[in-house]
Amino acid sequence: MPQPYSPAYYPRRSAGSVRLPRDLTGTELARRLGRVGYTVTRQTGSHMRLTCALQGEHHVTVPRHDPLRLGTLAAILDAVAAHRGVSREALLDVLFER
Repeated sequence: MPQPYSPAYYPRRSAGSVRLPRDLTGTELARRLGRVGYTVTRQTGSHMRLTCALQGEHHVTVPRHDPLRLGTLAAILDAVAAHRGVSREALLDVLFER
């Protein structure tokens, strides 16, 4: 039986996906990333560079924007999750104590 709409009209998220916080600032994200071993190593203008020495050295740049754009936040969380070898959802559970 044909579907009434093309796949573009259906939601892309799975039922178990976790929503990203919409009001998170760059400073707050840097503080929360400190819980998993990241520290601010330098700042140039409105961007902070965070470094983690656990499981090999890893750097991530976080803008000090208020609020962070969702794509920027998702990219930062994906990079940190990949370095730690966990899913984005598991990382969010640690960062936001869910």
